[in-house]
Amino acid sequence: MHEETARAAIDTFISAFNASDDSYVTALLSQALTSDVVFWGPLGRSEGIAAVERFVLDIRRHPAGTGTMVRCSAVDMPDEWARYQWVFTTPDGGPRLAGTDVVHLRRSLIDQVIVFAGEIEPAAS
Repeated sequence: MHEETARAAIDTFISAFNASDDSYVTALLSQALTSDVVFWGPLGRSEGIAAVERFVLDIRRHPAGTGTMVRCSAVDMPDEWARYQWVFTTPDGGPRLAGTDVVHLRRSLIDQVIVFAGEIEPAAS
């Protein structure tokens, strides 16, 4: 698997959060994810594009307003697994959330997403 292929799938996945209209979310996710994708998010495990779509739409409807999701790191890809960092920022200096996703790719599409939201605290000395 090439990093360019992974980067394209990841960037398409992230673009679903930033779609100009909710009606585009499913199409963008379908271009990035397998139909049987396993999504490990903040609320637990779910399966399928519809489950990921519900998560994306919930984020898009953030109480502080429609935010922006961006990949803020390179894509690090040993074999079929990849990781990247992201930042979600709401308008007008509202809440900001950062994290790291780990994804598994199968036939150029993401078939597993593991979301690590928030910063990791330094280890105690």
